[in-house]
Amino acid sequence: MTQQRLCILGATGSIGLNTLAVVREHPQRFRIDVLTACTNVEQMLALCTEFQPRQAIMVDDAAAQALQQQLSKHKAGAAIEVRSGMAALSDAAGSANNTTVMAAIVGGAGLAPTLAAVEAGKRVLLANKEALVMSGQLFMDAAQASGAQILPVDSEHNAIFQCLPHEAQQLGRCDLAAAGINKIILTGSGGPFRELPLAELAAQTPAAACAHPNWDMGQKISVDSATMMNKGLEYIEARWLFNCSAEQIEVVLHPQSVIHSMVSYADGSVLAQMGRPDMRTPIAHCLSFPERIDSGVAPLDFMALQNLTFAAAEAERYPCLELAIKACWQGQWATTALNAANEVAVAHFLDGRIAFTAIAEVCAAVLKQLETTYATQDVNSLAAVLSVDEQARASASEFIEKNYSC
Repeated sequence: MTQQRLCILGATGSIGLNTLAVVREHPQRFRIDVLTACTNVEQMLALCTEFQPRQAIMVDDAAAQALQQQLSKHKAGAAIEVRSGMAALSDAAGSANNTTVMAAIVGGAGLAPTLAAVEAGKRVLLANKEALVMSGQLFMDAAQASGAQILPVDSEHNAIFQCLPHEAQQLGRCDLAAAGINKIILTGSGGPFRELPLAELAAQTPAAACAHPNWDMGQKISVDSATMMNKGLEYIEARWLFNCSAEQIEVVLHPQSVIHSMVSYADGSVLAQMGRPDMRTPIAHCLSFPERIDSGVAPLDFMALQNLTFAAAEAERYPCLELAIKACWQGQWATTALNAANEVAVAHFLDGRIAFTAIAEVCAAVLKQLETTYATQDVNSLAAVLSVDEQARASASEFIEKNYSC
């Protein structure tokens, strides 16, 4: 059996650690070539000594120096090359030393290394939804040009992928109608505030927003789940992955997170992918595709399941979702600006500088401000995307500084 050589971008995050949990169960199938992280030296040290990568990359220079010092004290770490900086991430993602890249860096920071892996024609396991949100057409065009294989790791997109017929699994080039598909249906739990009185939303704390009822995720993604911006970003991602029109995609609340998404066919059939809310399942599916391997996750016990319920997402409760759906069809500038503004707003919320409900207010204000400049322009290059991203971040910071007191 030929081993896959893996580069894991974002090894110390939730997706990275779950990926390594699957790898740990199949040492004969996978070899870790590169591990990357931002600042978590302690976690990286443990992962490096266990998995013995060829290279370890810390985005932060001081963290890289600390890791190098710690590894030098361990016989097992002496041969590991330690690098630092964002450029090193892209170098590793595009390196011929590895064949498969797990793109699990959260936020816009993951765009450049993920795109480098795509341009190198790699097998790219896509958990960084922002890469498509920020550069959808560019990203899919690059994959087609290089022959890169994109496999979706997000549980919702992975579920849809599994429910598609083989001929429609050509991501970015799917013809849903030709495959007899009417609609893809993204499910979302609704987050921790699904039943909270609307008047109480503004008072919610970062701790409350991060207390997701079903999934164990990082802080930023947990807040995005509470606002349902996460589902909005997934909507945008799905548009590019599955080549959808607005009429071919919808969002449905499913609080139990047992059905991860669905595909509705022209003959009246609806195929749903079901499973426990555990990211090891879609990760294992992508790592082994088209085969299947043990993920370490137990199958559903249908006798233990209670009711599976569904509902529409209220616009008043989830304005971020509405902003994302609108931005999806406004153009690349809008989705890039929305993602950037949201990252800034969420960071300020987590720091206690703005209220939970201000996240949507900041995003709406930035979109309105940048529309004047970009509504009639094509954002059709990476440089243009990064320019919009930078302007949106600056606009979001200025809006927060002007309108919200510390």
